[in-house]
Amino acid sequence: MTDNPYKALAERLDALPNGFPPTDDGVELRLLAHIFTPEEAALAAQLRLTLETPAQIAARLGRDVSALRKQLKEMVRRGLITAGRTEEGLGYGLMPFAVGIYEMQVNTIDAEFARLFEDYYRQAFGKMVGITPQLHRVVPVEQSVRMDMEVRPFESAADIVARAKAWGVMDCLCRKQQALIGHPCEHPLDVCMIFSDTPGAFDQSTTVRALTQEGAMATLRRAAEAGLVHSVSNNQQGMSYICNCCTCACGILRGMVDLGLANVIARSAFVNQVDEDACIGCGACVEKCQFGALSVDGIAHVDGMRCVGCGVCTVACPVGALSMVRRPEEEVLPPPATEREWQVERAAARGLDLNAVL
Repeated sequence: MTDNPYKALAERLDALPNGFPPTDDGVELRLLAHIFTPEEAALAAQLRLTLETPAQIAARLGRDVSALRKQLKEMVRRGLITAGRTEEGLGYGLMPFAVGIYEMQVNTIDAEFARLFEDYYRQAFGKMVGITPQLHRVVPVEQSVRMDMEVRPFESAADIVARAKAWGVMDCLCRKQQALIGHPCEHPLDVCMIFSDTPGAFDQSTTVRALTQEGAMATLRRAAEAGLVHSVSNNQQGMSYICNCCTCACGILRGMVDLGLANVIARSAFVNQVDEDACIGCGACVEKCQFGALSVDGIAHVDGMRCVGCGVCTVACPVGALSMVRRPEEEVLPPPATEREWQVERAAARGLDLNAVL
């Protein structure tokens, strides 16, 4: 075990399925030092993915439970660790750096943190997003799918919203980060959506603006009309957020443009189809496609290998010539059923022992 608490935490985060790859110059340690105190980093490095109560953590680490409980609560408040209900009471656990700790800094990110992240992104983020199963997958814009096509619940943004009991929205950290380093994005900021199974979960939050279900649906539509891609965690059950992403700012989608990676996000089960009789060849769809999947030569043409099945282009088509149809089943890779199944598959792909962090 290293004496440097930030190195210990970085190694612990890299042992999680999501990953937190090291860099040659150690910028990941400076990134962690910007948001964790040494004492917080040392504690986080000893937490598990499985939630534990303060009493359980105190017994395992030989700590005073009262002081430990206070420290854990403060770390949750600052988005450094996670908390949730267990059979024994409120439990605490380690979050991945991304998606997790990084995104929770949306209300505190400053120019220094933004620069540190950009440095880390350029050096190491490609190692994180270039592994399958991917961190995120695409779900199509609701109105883009043809009416006669089957849409399974985990493939539908509207169904994800409908199943929730509480809805909220946050600013997009990726766009804030890019603006702080001098690369502002023209897309709307307040479109990162979060959900809960607990009614009223966000009513008292200081970081999340609570929405009604109708407000959440309106946010989805606003994001789609702005040309943003719906993406969610890469599993079928228990989805708790919808990111509305762009290749100009999103940490994951930027990997396609900035890092030259083709497989940074799992595509949806759908692909764009052109009604050649209706298409007028105006090129509006090409302007909206962020993946280079469309071209126009009299009429629009779709590159099925590049199309991720987001459906954003269909919203832009003035004559309704585009729609999303289901890919052949042999081309569809179903996402893992649960987050734990995703963790098992991801850990195996990285050659990790998942039990070491549970």
